[in-house]
Amino acid sequence: MRSWTDTLRFAFQPVVNLMTGGVAALEILARPEGGDVLAEARRDPELDGRLAVSAFRAAVRKETLLPLHVNVFAGTLADLGGLQPLHDAVREAGRMPWEVTLDVCPPYAHVPRRALLEAVSAVRAQGFRICADGVGDGDAPLRLLTDLAPELVKLDASLLARPAAVRAMRVLCDELGALLAVEGVETEAQYAAARTAGAQWAQGELLAPPARLPATDVYLPAGSPGVPPAPRSGPPVRQFVRPAALLPASASAGQVRALLTGSPEVSGVLLVDRDGVPVRSVHRSRFLLTMSGRYGHALYADRPAAKLGDVPRTVGVDATAWEVLDVVAVGGRGRTSDDVAVVDAHGRCVGVVRLADLVRALAESRVEEAAGLNPLTRLPGSDAITAEVDRRIADGRAFALSWLDVDHFKQVNDRAGFAAGDELIRAVGRLLSRAASGSTRVGHIGGDDFLVLTDPEALEGLASRVLDVPWAAGGRPVTLSLATVLCPPGGVPDHRQAAACLAPLKEAAKALRGASWVLGRAGAPGHEVRRGSNRAAAQTG
Repeated sequence: MRSWTDTLRFAFQPVVNLMTGGVAALEILARPEGGDVLAEARRDPELDGRLAVSAFRAAVRKETLLPLHVNVFAGTLADLGGLQPLHDAVREAGRMPWEVTLDVCPPYAHVPRRALLEAVSAVRAQGFRICADGVGDGDAPLRLLTDLAPELVKLDASLLARPAAVRAMRVLCDELGALLAVEGVETEAQYAAARTAGAQWAQGELLAPPARLPATDVYLPAGSPGVPPAPRSGPPVRQFVRPAALLPASASAGQVRALLTGSPEVSGVLLVDRDGVPVRSVHRSRFLLTMSGRYGHALYADRPAAKLGDVPRTVGVDATAWEVLDVVAVGGRGRTSDDVAVVDAHGRCVGVVRLADLVRALAESRVEEAAGLNPLTRLPGSDAITAEVDRRIADGRAFALSWLDVDHFKQVNDRAGFAAGDELIRAVGRLLSRAASGSTRVGHIGGDDFLVLTDPEALEGLASRVLDVPWAAGGRPVTLSLATVLCPPGGVPDHRQAAACLAPLKEAAKALRGASWVLGRAGAPGHEVRRGSNRAAAQTG
C-alpha cells in the first residue's frame, strides 16, 4: 500500500528582496502527484507536522545554503504546541533553526488563540522565525497579527489593487519590526505596485515559478532593483539583508574552503556559536589567498578557521544604512569590502549586508532627491511633502498642512525686478529650512508658493517665525499669507483631500490685509482668522 510520501514531491520558489534584486530565501511547496494531502494536513496536525519535516529534508538534499520557508497550518501549531521533530531534523542536518522561517498559514477560525500564541512562543524559543502567511486573503484578525509579532508578513497579491491598505500594512510591519512581502506576483504591473506601496520582498510566477531544483536566478523587470527616496535618517538596513553563509565556530579551515569553492556567490562566511551569535568573520578573498599560498593548505586545512577570521562587524536589525557605513568606516581600509552581520535583539545573525548594496541605494536616493529640488531654494517639491502626508495619514497621526506665499508677488517682480523677487524667495526658503526641525517638512512648489507640514503643536512657533519678520524686496515692504488646515487622525483619506481642504483657506487668507494667517479644520465648516486686518472676527463663514 502506497503512503502519502510515495506520491509527494516538493518544489522551491525564490523569495526576492526587492531592494537588492537577490534571492532572500526559498519557500518549499508540497506538490502531490495524486490526492489532496494538504487538505488532509489541514485536518490532521500530526500529518502536517510530518509534512513540514519532509519539506525541510527535501531542501537539505538539494544542498541549498539559502534560508528556508516551511509552511505549517495555524491549527497544527496550536494543537501540537510546537514542532520538536522539525527542530530535531534541522539540528541533525547541521543547519541553524533561525535559518528556517515557519510560514503560519490560515485558517485561523476556531484555532484557540492562547494555544497558538504559546506554540509560537515555543518555536521562537527554539530559534525558528515566524511569518504570517496569506494576510489580506485569509482570516487573520489584526489583533492576532500584532500578538504574533511575526518577523515577516506575506500579503496576497490581490491586495495590490488597494495600495492604501498595503501602505498601511507596511506601517504596521515597521511598528512590529517585520518585513512586508507580497506573494503571487504575476505581472509587471503588480511588481511595480508592490514596490511603490512599500513591499520589501516578493515572490510569484513573474519573478520565478516553483521548480524542482532551487533557483537563484530570477526575472526582474527593467529598471530593477530600485530604491525609493529615502527619509533623512536613511533606509533601514533590514531592506538590504542577504542570506548569510554560516558555519559553527568550531569549523575547520578545510570546511570553510569547501563551502567557498562550492558556492562562488558567497562573499564570506560567518562563524557562529551554538546560539547563532557571530564570533568570527571570514572574508572570501583573504581566506582563499592564504589557503592557496605556499604550504597554505598543509598548514591550515585541519586547523580552526577562526584563526583566519576577523572580529565580525555587526549592526542591529533596526539600524539604518548610514549607521552601517559608520561601522564600516571604523578600522582598517583592508576590511571595507567585508560583509556586515545583521543581528537581532539577542545578537543572533539574521543575515549580512554588502557595502555595494548600501552605497548604490544611498547614491540613488540622493540623485532622486536632488532631481526633485527646486533650483532656486534647493527645497524639495510637492511630491516629497504629499508622500509624507500620506505616510502620516497611514500612521494615524494628526498633522497640520500649511500653504505660504508672498502677497501680490507679481507686483513685487514688476516694481523691484525679478532679481529682488528671487532673493526674497530664497530668503523665505532659508528661514523655512531653519524652522524645519524635528518632524517639520518644507517644500517649494514653484513661484512664491511653499508647503509646510508639521505637528499641530508646532504651528504657533512656526507662524511667528515666518510672519513676524519685516520682509522686503528692493527696499519695498512685503507681507506673507499663511493658510493652515488641521487634520486629526482619520480626518482625510489622502493628500488630495488635504489639499482640497487647504485651497479655500488660502483664498480666505489672501483676502485679508497685511500679514495673514487663516486656520481651518478638515471636515469642519468655517475657519479662524489668526492674523490679518479682520482678526476681530473670530469666525467667518
